[in-house]
Amino acid sequence: MEEKIIKQTAENVSTFLTFKLGKELFAVNVSKVLTILEMKPITKVPNSPDYLRGVINLRGQVLPVIDMRIKFGMEATEFTQNTCINVLNITIDNEKVQLGILVDTVDQVLEIRDEEIEESPTIGTKYKTEFIQGMYRLDDGFIMLLNIDLIFNTSELLIAKEIENSDGLKSENIAE
Repeated sequence: MEEKIIKQTAENVSTFLTFKLGKELFAVNVSKVLTILEMKPITKVPNSPDYLRGVINLRGQVLPVIDMRIKFGMEATEFTQNTCINVLNITIDNEKVQLGILVDTVDQVLEIRDEEIEESPTIGTKYKTEFIQGMYRLDDGFIMLLNIDLIFNTSELLIAKEIENSDGLKSENIAE
């Protein structure tokens, strides 16, 4: 009796949350997304970089909020009914940091097979290519798949940590 060997091929599929900044579509791996919040009052932090819009109180924790449009060299986010805060868990220099990113709107959740991810262009993009994990073709355009851990650097981590540990920014003093 001959044994039949069934070869199973496991597709390598990743799930991404897509969002818009202006007219452009971006995506982050859902494993980095903790929650999506409706806009809430943001408390400005004095002498902080432009892209750091301030902090919010998230379940008793101080959460820095980054304006991704400013971070990517666009005009600051204008708040609309669709503007929201994606709360992410990122890793910078082997440290886990939670922060919120302002996006114009959350679009959809996509499952993308590894073979569908195209390499990011080496020229002709206004974004640093090390931030871009790859490109996914959608209809007539592309979605930029972000390597969110590489967008923020060590100095930004220090700013986020300082904010989290600042006595002047106790979560009870930050608007809910």
